[in-house]
Amino acid sequence: MNKKVSIARLSIFSNSLLIVLKLIVGVISGSISIISEAIHSFMDLLASIIAFFSVKISDTPADERHPYGHGKFENVSGVIEAVLIFVAAFWIIFEAVRKILHPGEVEKISYGFIVMLFSAIVNFVVSRRLYKVARETESIALEADALHLKTDVYTSAGVALGLLLIWITGFHLLDPIIAIIVALLILKESVELFLKAYSPLLDVSISVKDLNTLKMIIQGHCTDKISYHGLRSRKAGNYIYVDFHLNLPEKLTVKEAHEICDFIENDIKTHLKNIEVTIHVENF
Repeated sequence: MNKKVSIARLSIFSNSLLIVLKLIVGVISGSISIISEAIHSFMDLLASIIAFFSVKISDTPADERHPYGHGKFENVSGVIEAVLIFVAAFWIIFEAVRKILHPGEVEKISYGFIVMLFSAIVNFVVSRRLYKVARETESIALEADALHLKTDVYTSAGVALGLLLIWITGFHLLDPIIAIIVALLILKESVELFLKAYSPLLDVSISVKDLNTLKMIIQGHCTDKISYHGLRSRKAGNYIYVDFHLNLPEKLTVKEAHEICDFIENDIKTHLKNIEVTIHVENF
């Protein structure tokens, strides 16, 4: 099974389990912070489902309608996920403010504490695995999913700590206050994710690090008779597309020029993964 698809499926399963547990305990206890975490997990579940389908689509080969492949499906999914998280955060703030205006006590605090601690541990393990595969495959969709779960680790741990403080102090207003803090963290996460996922849709250049590596490789093949110009790059999902003009001596045969281009292209592909290179040959 495709490694990306497999880990995305694990994320769907873990989020489904945590949603059920948080909703049950949230309703029983009347805790808005636990219910807000259930909503957060529900958004994570939607994100995981979107990531699951986007990585399946993005890895399909190029076709007549999508000659440059399907990589940008991952970026589109990342933008959708960011918007979903944004909406969820505002809903949590709305409910928390309502509870501040109409306060009530949190019951069954021990149940909530156990579920939140369990949630933090599960999400920590799954997010680490997601990040590992995301780095290996350079998948923006899986990285977005991992970012959701990483934030969930902090928010679940924060809610668990808040419930513990409520049990110790009896100050039940802490519950909606913690929920608002959770929502603000989620808002920050959504903005970061949106910016990262949206920029490749505008065909921005690849990272400075990768671009410098690319320039260094091409320059290594240049001599007093070979030079290049017009280097362009863009990224779609985990795929990189590069093109540039290569100046070669006029006396070279087509076969010789082609061999030089192949040599440069193969050298680039050994240093940068998932890259498509187009070289336009020009004569001095």
